[in-house]
Amino acid sequence: MPMLLLMGAGGCTADNTAKPVFPSSPGDITMYDSSAIDNEANWTVNNAHDPGIIKTDQGYYVFSTDVKVGGEPKPGVMVRKSEDLIHWKWVQYALPGVPAEAKAWSGAVGLWAPDVVKYKDSYRLYYSASTFGSRQSMIGLATSHSIEGPWTDKGAVIKTRNNDALNAIDPNVITDADGKMWMVYGSFFGGIHIIQLSPETGKPAESGFGTLIAARDRVTEDGAVEGPYIIYNEKFKKYYLFVSYDSLFEDYNVRVARSDSITGPYVDYNGREMTDTTYEPQYEVGNKILGGYRPGDDPGWIAPGHNSVLKDGENYFIVNHARGEQDKNWSYLHVRKILWTEDGWPVVSPERYAGETQQNIPKSLITGGWDYLIIDPSVDGQVESSRIELKNDGSVNGPSGQGTWSFDGKFKLTLTWDNPEAGKGKTDHVQLLPSWDWEQNRQTLVFTGMDEKGISVWGKQAAPKQ
Repeated sequence: MPMLLLMGAGGCTADNTAKPVFPSSPGDITMYDSSAIDNEANWTVNNAHDPGIIKTDQGYYVFSTDVKVGGEPKPGVMVRKSEDLIHWKWVQYALPGVPAEAKAWSGAVGLWAPDVVKYKDSYRLYYSASTFGSRQSMIGLATSHSIEGPWTDKGAVIKTRNNDALNAIDPNVITDADGKMWMVYGSFFGGIHIIQLSPETGKPAESGFGTLIAARDRVTEDGAVEGPYIIYNEKFKKYYLFVSYDSLFEDYNVRVARSDSITGPYVDYNGREMTDTTYEPQYEVGNKILGGYRPGDDPGWIAPGHNSVLKDGENYFIVNHARGEQDKNWSYLHVRKILWTEDGWPVVSPERYAGETQQNIPKSLITGGWDYLIIDPSVDGQVESSRIELKNDGSVNGPSGQGTWSFDGKFKLTLTWDNPEAGKGKTDHVQLLPSWDWEQNRQTLVFTGMDEKGISVWGKQAAPKQ
């Protein structure tokens, strides 16, 4: 395997392509740090759950659910700040506990799944109040002229009762391409709904609960769908609905579908509607773009999910929590770069963001061993990588089969697998990205993309053998 190039290196490679710029080390993050349990200032990316991100003139802010490993959490919505999306600092709690109306209605002892948007000269903080297993829930609203508060509670946005089919938690507010304001919400029970809001009040402009846009078969516990988030991509003129499937602690994973209209229908790569609860198998509905994984021999991650999405200039980022494989009680904040396929589907980097940018890659850096992951929607929990090798003669082989690889001379690879066991003619269309290997503490190349069936595939260039 070729040695990777240091950040800022100039000149050209043997194939006359400029040397790519790799991110430098983001520094160490201590995992499972019990000394920080009661020291909020040292939490940084720890105890981050259901993160909602917003960019302001003062930096990037993440608002998240009140959680605490090793003790009882303090209610009030956690707030963190970053200047670069890499290094995070604890700020404070947004609210001094659960607002009175929310507590009286739901019995909540903490606040869940916040979302923050700016409207004119003020910020709006939407929060969820509920208890586990209950539909006696409320989405509330607080406002402030400063992103760091103080916040003034404005009461209920939507309430549900235990005898309602749906659950009023997990809000996300979006303004559509026509300037109309909407809130998508819902969790577990009754699926995901969207309702139009009044821009001036930030509360519903219509009665009822809105339109159903995603649901799953609730016969088994595997039918969970929650944590909705919608973005609009101007380039493709599409709305994208991100949701999380399955169990919060075990096999949480992120799915995406898209629509021409903000109210749906939302369909996946294979044209399946997100409201179709009759399709079998249910796990195939929605493009799975992020789930539990283990790269090579390194410790992996469990149950990544409940994401928000940030559009920052021309760049997109997915922001979510994930649990360390060695102790799933600890949840961490993850930020990853989103790339887009030619036909307008989001795919996610295998590595957490460290400042990387997409750029042309010399062909000479591509050959060698790779840890290859298929983000298989049928797999509960972690998927494990296999080792493949891209050879100088254009062939590729691995435990699942053999085939060929081709390169467009910039950053796109095509892997064509010929072994019937891997699927005759299976083709992966992927994009290369110079990245930071957080597991091995080194620079590396990664790739992300989809196969012809819409299944996400990842690759990370394997570390040289010592």
